[in-house]
Amino acid sequence: MVAVSAVVALACAAACGGGGADQDGKSSRPTASEQTTAGPKEKTPTQDGQDGQDSHDGQENEDSQGSQGDGTSDAQKADERPLTKAQLKKAALVTADVKGFEVKESDGADLLGRSVPAAPSKCQPVADMFLFATDPASEDGVSRGVAAKDETDASVHTFALLSYESGKADEVIDGLRSATKNCTGYRHAGYDYKGVKALADPDLGNESVAYRMVASIEGAQVPVAYTVVRDGTTLVAFSSMNLLDADKIEVPAKLVEAQLAKLTKTTG
Repeated sequence: MVAVSAVVALACAAACGGGGADQDGKSSRPTASEQTTAGPKEKTPTQDGQDGQDSHDGQENEDSQGSQGDGTSDAQKADERPLTKAQLKKAALVTADVKGFEVKESDGADLLGRSVPAAPSKCQPVADMFLFATDPASEDGVSRGVAAKDETDASVHTFALLSYESGKADEVIDGLRSATKNCTGYRHAGYDYKGVKALADPDLGNESVAYRMVASIEGAQVPVAYTVVRDGTTLVAFSSMNLLDADKIEVPAKLVEAQLAKLTKTTG
């Protein structure tokens, strides 16, 4: 319990030392839409009419193809939109969804998405995942804490569902994959992390990465494991630590698979 309290304290210290997040848990980094400067759009030849044809003819042609004019159907466009916070909350695991575990609001839920610089910078994607922050930033996110009902199991798990604009979740996975191969240790918010090691690909969702490390927290060496899965424009990210038996540190596949199944069922 002391170690758990230290982890929460570390999260608070890390968050207070860096950029902020709003009350809904959105990252303090600007979203993809906020990074784009809006300006007057020039009309295209299609909008003004071309070769004596007005834009109505072009629209009829688009409608006949069931697309938005770029070969992408309405259904495909919908699949590429980031999930809303309400959708993420609905899709998140609850205690009734998985046997043997209790799911609660994460202690650090209000810190979700905060980022603090890490040294060396090549480790930043790994360091950011401590509070489920990413670059590119998520549009919305929710996090939960999970503990085994078996009192002899000292594992503590945390997970987050993060939604992104099309293509951004792919970038996050690429960044994590690269960082876990090139980063062995780093310093973050006054604490040291070592032994960063990429694990075998869990082969889940559209793509996934897994890795582990050891965090030095208030004199204790705490091993931590991560599994991050991309499902369309949503990331399912799990972190796990075992405070008594470092050899048992792992993200339970049962939890990850249950969360992916519920995400698919909820969002269709």
